[in-house]
Amino acid sequence: MAHATRGDWILGGHAMVNAVHDRQQGPRGDEREFIAGMVMGTARRDFERGDALTLRAMLSPDPFMGKTGYPLLLAAGETADGETPLVDRQHPHELVMELSATWATPVGEDASAYLYAALPGEPAFGPPAFMHRSAAMASPEAPITHHWLDSTHISFGVITTGFVRQDWKFEASRFTGREPDENRFDIERPRLDSTALRASWNPGERWSLQVSWADIESPEQLEPEIDEKRVSGSATYTAPIDTERWWSTTIAWGRKNPTEGNTTNAVAIEAAYAPVREWLLFARAEAVQTHELGPTEETLEVGKVSLGALREFRVTEMVRLGLGALYSVNTVADELEPSYGSSPDGTMIFLQLVVGR
Repeated sequence: MAHATRGDWILGGHAMVNAVHDRQQGPRGDEREFIAGMVMGTARRDFERGDALTLRAMLSPDPFMGKTGYPLLLAAGETADGETPLVDRQHPHELVMELSATWATPVGEDASAYLYAALPGEPAFGPPAFMHRSAAMASPEAPITHHWLDSTHISFGVITTGFVRQDWKFEASRFTGREPDENRFDIERPRLDSTALRASWNPGERWSLQVSWADIESPEQLEPEIDEKRVSGSATYTAPIDTERWWSTTIAWGRKNPTEGNTTNAVAIEAAYAPVREWLLFARAEAVQTHELGPTEETLEVGKVSLGALREFRVTEMVRLGLGALYSVNTVADELEPSYGSSPDGTMIFLQLVVGR
């Protein structure tokens, strides 16, 4: 983020917007252009005894791409019309992705506690959402593992309490389990009917590990009678190599156990490498067990591998413009080959605008 000081407040701002041409091949593919991204702002004030108040807002241009989102083979989840699920498409995120306030207070010499409240916001489950993971941030492509790992990152109503001691953090949340509906421009009524717990450990400045659990009430609008228990674990390693080069890798696993139907798992491995200041290479490999892609409720295994590159041009100290492309290959179970083809692929060409340091 770019930072500035105004009186007793420290202000921060960051924006990343992608203009994308997306082409997904095969019988179930499609092609379109869209704009997606996020604009974030923070305001923090520190008080004499060590307390701190942080306000945060995050907006997205996603809703302007339309309710059906953009083509993405093997993606499934949520709905565009309140009646049928989106399949082989990534849904747009909400116009308002976060409005939150956090109050933190010291507890002794090496510990602190905090209270986080948001409408909407992110409960204590999973790794950071994919658009905030350093190994995935440059890619305009949402992961197909999104609904196992981090789909709770926009919940309309969240209250989280946390305790931090040295390298450990423990959090507990009450939040609204229902995913946002097809109206991406509104603020929905909070319910606080679900629970999440997360433990995080940073064994060194380059490592971040977490395990989390959630009991989610009625997450899917089209299956309101089904609740879910979810478990997640992840590890992230990020390291500078020298003044220009750096590397980041995230490995994440998620499990969904619904009250009706089979338990399913998903795994994602992401990596990003900057060989020089102007270039960024990124990759993602995923495997998912799902029942949402076929004509029956049978659980099938699918996978995706994506490779991409981004060339950045610094316009000013605060503005960067990038030109990037990615290529993805999808693998499907034998039962899905008649409708998908054997190994359908996809491409994205994108222009990326970043405002902030």
